[in-house]
Amino acid sequence: MSEQREQFTSRWGLILAALGMAVGTGNVWRFPRIFATNEGGAFLIPWLFFLFAWSIPLLILELGMGKKTRMGLVGAFGKLIGRRYSWMGGFVAAVTTMITFYYSVVAGWCLRYFFTALSGGLARLTDAEAAQQAFEHFATSGWALPFHLLAFGLGAWVIWRGVVRGIELANKILIPLLALLLMVAAVRALTLPGAERGLHFMFDIDWSRLGDYRIWLEGLTQSAWSTGAGWGLLLTYAVYSRERSDCVRNSLVIGLGNNSMSLLAALAVLPTVFASFPTFQEAFEVATYSGPAATGLTFVWIPILFQKIPLGSIFSAIFFLALTAAALSSLIAMIELITRILIDLGLQRKRAIGIVFAAGFAGGVPSALSLNYFNNQDWAWGLGLMVSGGLFAFAAIKYGLTRLRADLINLPGNEITLGPWFNGLLGVLVPVEFGAMLIWWSVQSFGWGEAWWNPFAVANLGTCLFQWGLAVIVLLALNRWLSNRTLGPPGTALPEGGRL
Repeated sequence: MSEQREQFTSRWGLILAALGMAVGTGNVWRFPRIFATNEGGAFLIPWLFFLFAWSIPLLILELGMGKKTRMGLVGAFGKLIGRRYSWMGGFVAAVTTMITFYYSVVAGWCLRYFFTALSGGLARLTDAEAAQQAFEHFATSGWALPFHLLAFGLGAWVIWRGVVRGIELANKILIPLLALLLMVAAVRALTLPGAERGLHFMFDIDWSRLGDYRIWLEGLTQSAWSTGAGWGLLLTYAVYSRERSDCVRNSLVIGLGNNSMSLLAALAVLPTVFASFPTFQEAFEVATYSGPAATGLTFVWIPILFQKIPLGSIFSAIFFLALTAAALSSLIAMIELITRILIDLGLQRKRAIGIVFAAGFAGGVPSALSLNYFNNQDWAWGLGLMVSGGLFAFAAIKYGLTRLRADLINLPGNEITLGPWFNGLLGVLVPVEFGAMLIWWSVQSFGWGEAWWNPFAVANLGTCLFQWGLAVIVLLALNRWLSNRTLGPPGTALPEGGRL
């Protein structure tokens, strides 16, 4: 079987791999903090709403595009809506690639804290000041480099083994392990004295909060970043899906599974926080503490909190192993996305992986040495994901929404058929949401204390426009070359599965 014809062995092979793509550190580390920052229960409503109004429609689209074109992002956009638009797939790929560089650093942090928890070293972190100093020293002194190398190396090794023996097998281990570990941590948290205060905080709904537009934009942002919708990762995995794979049903399972993992993580973290402090205000301040690189709750407070409970060192190791599993499963998907594009350009898998490994390690070095650089990349390319989602919506509209449903989604054997209402969801609501998110986050940059136009600021609009602009200029210049290498010269007849 050729590389391009390798497929997941079953529907569940694809779903577990896709869950591995979706479930990452955003579920385990970001969601509990954002949930708490938005004052608990009310946040669940917009978060769940946008799962169905943004994330699942884009997941369906990605699955359909990958299955139809059997090509990575550049080829998929070019083949579906025309060669002149190949650069758009390249931009989505550029965004995810830049995220991959610093995400591998995050995976390295998770590995290091797991090893430290396993050895009992986290017991030395007895207060927030000591824990924050320890994290900042590790993240900026060069010690993060070998863990970044280890994390990227593990991800590249999985990709090197192929779709079935690598991606599918790894996620068959990582995702059940992650679910089990989070359930164990959640059960332990819920049995702590005072944990019920955390449950009340999580599930008591203050309906007046729903009148605040910010909670809706935060819910949309969390859903967009957490599920991986619009990243191109699920499109890449769909290249290896089986012919009768149901895009709609699979997307529902992936989206709901992702949100379930987020809730499990919150149940493991927030009741522990509230059980550890006598007053609501103290617990709330800890739960919403951002800290360096928005890592405060995870890498500063979690090591301290778990030391306060019986068998805390064991549960600290469990938590950081779960976080590591989540980070690695997402990193694997990111590495495969880049590798798939190089394969479409004509490289053999093993050679492509060698290039990705070398570039990935080098690209992550600045983030492994500087938290300011890390924050800049997270800001610029994290916001770039919104643009990626908008480009997917553009591709759907350009192809024709009714035609798209017929050609890519409502296929023979599907259990769920989408009606004309999906046209309005993907063609109207998703673009409106994209515009609202992009405008809102852009406006946030005006209050960061630096001129908004400064391209070298850590986190403002100017640095986004500068970096995105460079990517667009390069991709437009290379568009014809990318199209010809991926799709063949103009006039080339392409088989249904892409270039052989």
